[in-house]
Amino acid sequence: MTHRHLIAILRGITPKETVAVCEALIAAGIGRIEVPLNSPEALTSISLASNALGDQAAIGAGTVLSKKQVWAVADAGGTFIVSPDTNKAVIEETVRIQLESYPGVFTPSDAFKAIKAGATGLKFFPAEVLGPKGIKAMKAVLPPEIPLYAVGGANPDNFNEYFAAGCAGFGLGTYIYKPGMSADEVAERGRIAVAAYDAGKPA
Repeated sequence: MTHRHLIAILRGITPKETVAVCEALIAAGIGRIEVPLNSPEALTSISLASNALGDQAAIGAGTVLSKKQVWAVADAGGTFIVSPDTNKAVIEETVRIQLESYPGVFTPSDAFKAIKAGATGLKFFPAEVLGPKGIKAMKAVLPPEIPLYAVGGANPDNFNEYFAAGCAGFGLGTYIYKPGMSADEVAERGRIAVAAYDAGKPA
């Protein structure tokens, strides 16, 4: 499967919906799926998705705020950690136990702190506040090999603006999933996102 830098964020999903929604996303071509820990029974959802689909997609957790939560996600079978902030302890622990780390950053200071701690990639959040101009200005001083993700306001209509600013990919939240959405609706949005990503991604 083509590796796309797209993370589907399933905030608010419940365990009984998780596997069907994850299957729909995988079928659409999205191979990274995040269950934020402030969702109902998030660790159960991560465990179910990891057991059923871990060989087809990377299943991880979002809104991870402590080392204890990192361990809990690893125990549930998660393979990557997304945090809303630049928490050095969370990043270092994530990397130490060989999971991927995607911390949230908003300033150059955040970004360099995250890179120094070992982050796999950087989540520019909220991207709609920074905007492509803000991200482009920071990209100029960051190591070129670190992938940048626009999260919070990124959707297929503006992918190209963020690609032009130097982003490698996107975290898709309410665009791709809102509580109560059917797996079919999620699949359709996933297909639209994948088509826009593939059409706009720089060679």
